[in-house]
Amino acid sequence: MDNWDEIKTAYQVARMGTVSGAAEILGVHHATVIRHIDALEGRLGVKLFQRHARGYTPTEAGDDLFRVAQATDDQFSQLVGRIKGQGDSVSGELVITSLISLAPRMTPALAEFQAEHPDVIVRYLTGDRLFRLEYGEAHVAIRAGNAPDQPDNVVQPFVRQSMGLFASRVYVERHGAPKTEKDLTQHRFVGHDAEDSRAPFNRWLSEKVPREAVTFRGTDVRMMEYAVFAGAGIGFMPILEARQNPELVEILTPREDWSAPLWLVTHVDLHRTTKVQTFLAFLKARAKDWQV
Repeated sequence: MDNWDEIKTAYQVARMGTVSGAAEILGVHHATVIRHIDALEGRLGVKLFQRHARGYTPTEAGDDLFRVAQATDDQFSQLVGRIKGQGDSVSGELVITSLISLAPRMTPALAEFQAEHPDVIVRYLTGDRLFRLEYGEAHVAIRAGNAPDQPDNVVQPFVRQSMGLFASRVYVERHGAPKTEKDLTQHRFVGHDAEDSRAPFNRWLSEKVPREAVTFRGTDVRMMEYAVFAGAGIGFMPILEARQNPELVEILTPREDWSAPLWLVTHVDLHRTTKVQTFLAFLKARAKDWQV
C-alpha cells in the first residue's frame, strides 16, 4: 500500500464511527478524512464503510482492514516503548514484570532505584500473563521455573524463591500442627484452584494430600496468603517474608524441591542500553539479601 496516511485515517474512522471523531484524533480537517476514505476505496475497488446519518459503519472489508490496522498500530506503539529505552540516560519509563509474590521485595527495590534516578517512571506489572519482551511490553522480566528459551532474549540466573509451609497461630490453636509428612492428610490446606499448576510446591502438595484436603482454593497468590493469615488452612508462602510475621507458624522443614529458580530476562535489543544495565546491576546487588 502506497499511502499509510489513508489506512491510518480509515482505522480511526472505523474506531470512532464518525468523520469528525477521526478528524479530531488525527488533527486534520474533516474534508481530509473524507478525501482519504474516498481515495482508499477507489484504490482498493471496494466500499470500506456504509454511510448513514449517525456516521460510518465498517463493511466486511472495512472490518478486515480495521483488524490489520489495529494490530499494526499496537506494534508501532510497542516499538516506540522499546526505542525510548535505547538512549544513554537513565530516564523515562522503566517497565518491570514479575509474579505478584515478589512484590514485597521488588516494590522497595524499585522505589530505592527511583530515588537514585528521579527521572525514571516505574511501571511494575505483576500477574500471571507472560509479557512479550519482543514487542516492548517490558524492559526486564523476572520469571520462575525453567530457564526461558526464546532466541532473542538474554537470560541470566537471579535468585531462588524459597517457599515454606505456614499456618496461622489461629489455625494451630484449632487444629494443631502436623509433625511429619504422614500427618498432612489430617489437616486442611490453602492451595491453587488449578490442579495442573506448574509451581513445584503445588505439585508436591498434590502428591502428598488428597485434593479434598485443599479446602480453600484460589488463583491469586495474595488471596491465598490472606486465607492462611485468616486460619483457613496451611499454605505455601515465600519464606523470607513469612518468617518475619510473628502470627505465622512454620510447618515442617523446607524442602529444596519446593523452591524454584528465578531468571532475569531482557530482550537482546534493549539489554545493553544504559538504563537496563544500570537497573540490572542495582537489582543484583539489592537481591543479595533475598536468599534464605
